[in-house]
Amino acid sequence: MTSPRAVPPFSEQRARWRDLLLGSGSGPGLDPTEPRFARRLAELGSAAAEYLATMDPAEGHLWPGLPYREGHGIHLGAGYVRLRSMALAHAHPGTGVTGDEKLAAGILRGLDHLHEHVYGSVHEKPASWWWWAQVGAPQAMLDTCVLLYDRLGDERIARLCAAVDQALPPTRLDRYEDQSTGANRVDFCRTLAQRGVLGDSQAALTLARDGLHPVFPYVTEGDGFYADGSFVQHRTVAYTGAYGAVLLEGLATLFTLLDGTPWEVTGPGRQLALDSVEHAFAPFVHDGVLDASVCGRGISRGLTGRDVHLMPVRDHAPAQSLMAAVLVLGECASPAERSRWRGIVKGWLRRDAFLPVAANPRLGTADFTRFTSLLDDPAVDPLPEPAGHRLFPMMARAAHRGPGWAAFLSMSSSTITFYECGNQENTRGWHTGSGMLTWYAGDSGQYADAYWPTVDPYRLPGTTVSTCTLTDNEGGEWGARLPDAVWAGGATDGRFAAVGQDTRGLSSSLRARKSWFFTDDAVICLGAGIDARDGVPVETVVDNRRLRSGEVGTLTVDGAQQPVGPPWHETFPDARWAALDSHGGYVFPSGATLRALREERTGRWSDINRLVGSDEEIRRRYVTLWLDHGTDPRAESYTYVLLPGADARVTEERARDRAWLKILVNEPGAQGVRVPSLGLTAVNLWSAGTAGRIGSDVPASILVREDGTGITATVHVADPTRTAGRLVVTWRRPVARVRSHDATVTVLATGESMTFAVDTGAKDGATHRVEVTLG
Repeated sequence: MTSPRAVPPFSEQRARWRDLLLGSGSGPGLDPTEPRFARRLAELGSAAAEYLATMDPAEGHLWPGLPYREGHGIHLGAGYVRLRSMALAHAHPGTGVTGDEKLAAGILRGLDHLHEHVYGSVHEKPASWWWWAQVGAPQAMLDTCVLLYDRLGDERIARLCAAVDQALPPTRLDRYEDQSTGANRVDFCRTLAQRGVLGDSQAALTLARDGLHPVFPYVTEGDGFYADGSFVQHRTVAYTGAYGAVLLEGLATLFTLLDGTPWEVTGPGRQLALDSVEHAFAPFVHDGVLDASVCGRGISRGLTGRDVHLMPVRDHAPAQSLMAAVLVLGECASPAERSRWRGIVKGWLRRDAFLPVAANPRLGTADFTRFTSLLDDPAVDPLPEPAGHRLFPMMARAAHRGPGWAAFLSMSSSTITFYECGNQENTRGWHTGSGMLTWYAGDSGQYADAYWPTVDPYRLPGTTVSTCTLTDNEGGEWGARLPDAVWAGGATDGRFAAVGQDTRGLSSSLRARKSWFFTDDAVICLGAGIDARDGVPVETVVDNRRLRSGEVGTLTVDGAQQPVGPPWHETFPDARWAALDSHGGYVFPSGATLRALREERTGRWSDINRLVGSDEEIRRRYVTLWLDHGTDPRAESYTYVLLPGADARVTEERARDRAWLKILVNEPGAQGVRVPSLGLTAVNLWSAGTAGRIGSDVPASILVREDGTGITATVHVADPTRTAGRLVVTWRRPVARVRSHDATVTVLATGESMTFAVDTGAKDGATHRVEVTLG
């Protein structure tokens, strides 16, 4: 219902919108004579002048290189984006074309041409509804209009708004399903709100505000935010870093435009949206990187040239777009949230050595202004990365941080797809959900510098895969193929974690039980029950590291340095440890036949993204480490320990310390470890049974922490299958009393051992806690 407040002049909202686009109001603002800004403004002006000079309105195109009925609608969007760039150059001071009459006339001519020939016409439309109809093109068009509002005239405004009304009718918001969910729904509302502000339409603003309501509540299936912080789009894809980031940016824009008006977004949903900054997004940003594990088919996008801002590039530019959205949203949050978020973003920007703000040519002037003002603000202290673990069972993801490093785990299940392809994008992302373990230890550019088009797609780090040949888009588009396994998740106490995946091969017979036990300085990796019958080898990829420019990639195995000359392939029959200089170390507690390959690989972005990928050949060098389980393996297993950032000395010391790690069991029915120095016991029970002193009557992940004094301990339990309504755990350890427990826990017995039941009826994979005094 509309607020009783008086409707403010729409000119106030247009001013806010203009400020968002120009970065006005961000600290001291943009000084066009300051060298950092002057260079960017001059580049913007130069681009606008070039666009004006090359504009050639004709049947089929506005610019000759962008035929708007080709390119799946992207060319039409590109045309409107160029017009927006021209309008920004016209509006910004110091561009060399500020207020230029010829430029303004060219922009209006371009708007009229695209309206007459495509957007507002009855002729055949481009293929993509997103680009031409409801999001990409109209949002860029509306941005352009607000920047040139005083020159448009009532007739042109009415004509353009009528075209938006036709392309995005109110019925698009009638049902929260299919294309009208999550980030897409927010994009629809954003387009409607901008149309309402431009055309003085209270009805459009009411529709935009009310259309947001289904976005906010936590969901238990399908698209949206989950209570554990997961974000899913396209029903089965973990998408925090792409669609989720778009959703956050859209909400930041909408809150800014609507706050203080009769259409202000209020209610508990608003706070849930604000909470998502730290609950859902921040865990996947590390030192300026937005990890690929939650970016879906977006990992395949890498454009070159001036129109790069049509799609994000890997991996830092998307992170900076997300950070900009957080800063904008912060202006609509509480003072405490705003202050904390500014500290978080400043920390990310300060630690990003791969793509500092000043070195990002694709950063728009508005975001550059926001970031520069923040970095220059002495009142804001940069906040460090928080150590600890976050599990996201509803999207089969995990994020872990230790001192100076971070790791991200990407899994799949009966509800989360192997990978997503579609629109000719991410055609070879086959194994990104097969236990891919991406990690950073001082090298935030590891996966950003053309990693995805040049890495061997059959050898992604951490995965266990059948090497059977897969075709591009194997399994179908839009996350259609799901493994027939329910286990993907684990238990965590917020510092350590036991995580597991019942792994299935994409278009192969592969089966494997994979576990990861996360500690302060290590990831303990176990695999068991590895079976396949495809007639090809099965491999577990210990790691696949891209070497930095000029880096030789010194590999030390059991104390012996390997040659650093031309590419080589070596086999180490009984390796106990290995260390890759400037990257990290690997320990094989029981010994392993380690395969190692140093090679130069070539690729093109168009190999994995035929929609927007460049055909330019790229060369990168890699060191790949893997374990060969042989052809058609039966009940194979592996054990290794990843030590991010460790050098050869530290790795060798850990390998010699046989007391640090105890493997309790590594079998198809159970996997478990003890780390005595940490008081940690962690197990994954794949079926009812026991591992060491811990047992459960149904599959479960269990994490036990003893405090080191022998007095207290905590037990954390979860059902990663999300199928049981109740589980009963027994810990064969004397327990004097239970100090506290979650409301979902019922203690059944203490004494010589402890037995308790957990109500897991929510079937959300959550971790449940019991704290005890030991006997």
